Amino acid sequence: MICDDCGKKEAVVHIVQIGPNGRVEKNLCEDCAQKYGNTMFAPQERAMSVNDFLKGVFSNTPRPREEDTPEAEELVCPNCGMRYRDFQQTGKIGCSVCYDTFRAQLEPLLRRIHGSSVHSGKIPHRTGGRLETKHEIEVLRAALKDAVAKEAYEQAAEYRDQIRALEKKLMQEEGGEADAAR
Repeated sequence: MICDDCGKKEAVVHIVQIGPNGRVEKNLCEDCAQKYGNTMFAPQERAMSVNDFLKGVFSNTPRPREEDTPEAEELVCPNCGMRYRDFQQTGKIGCSVCYDTFRAQLEPLLRRIHGSSVHSGKIPHRTGGRLETKHEIEVLRAALKDAVAKEAYEQAAEYRDQIRALEKKLMQEEGGEADAAR
């Protein structure tokens, strides 16, 4: 997809803005996104930078829980050394371990911003069928375990058979792609 602003480079950022004139969507290249990020759409009299916006979102987090006390702000990521206070100031996470280190503070924030703290992204078309099948197998295994715990052996047998059928289907799909790759 080509950048909507310059029309030259590959778009890497998708921006959706809902304002008084309705919904505006833009696909931008890295350079145009950086220029666009310096100011966001705002009333003419006061433009707000992205950093100001992020600071506002992160600094207005509610603090009723004891995890949000000053001691929590002193949490330090064992992997990259980032402090929670640094995250509040920059709005950026240092590494993947930071998500585990600051989980108690990040989950309410993510729920407030995104409506959920669990990522449920798009599945690529090329591998989507296999991923959905693997997910379905995981769900069936949990149901099987639950059925065995409840001593519902007939239901457990049905789950077992469904799992076997899906695993067989998965093996055939993966085997077919291995043959095609040769």
